[in-house]
Amino acid sequence: MEFTAFAKNARISPRKARLSATLIRGKRVEDALNILGFENRRGSTFFKKVLESAVANAANLGGVDPMDLVVSHAQVNNGFIIKRFRPQARGRAHARYKRCSHIHVAVSKAEVKPISVKKTTKKPAAPAKA
Repeated sequence: MEFTAFAKNARISPRKARLSATLIRGKRVEDALNILGFENRRGSTFFKKVLESAVANAANLGGVDPMDLVVSHAQVNNGFIIKRFRPQARGRAHARYKRCSHIHVAVSKAEVKPISVKKTTKKPAAPAKA
């Protein structure tokens, strides 16, 4: 079962926030929090808060141990755009777009995959041709 958390209208550009999303996809929650804690990007603080919220949802609603969780989904979508105008040369005005993001993180219980061992059989050596 997946447990999710959202941050709507976070005041960070989606392009910049996606850099932090790629760091934690598929990682264990413990490792992802460690990565985000030491990552020196602004988007990492947003993702760390949302990830901690998703882990709290899993612990409270599902009774799942946080050490058993994996980041199954980390996504950043476009939010609304704040439009501002700045004066430019020759009496003109140019638009400045201040973009916002919707951050979505989902965690799920880690699946233990059994290791399959392939049996190898040796074929008898072919006789040498003369």
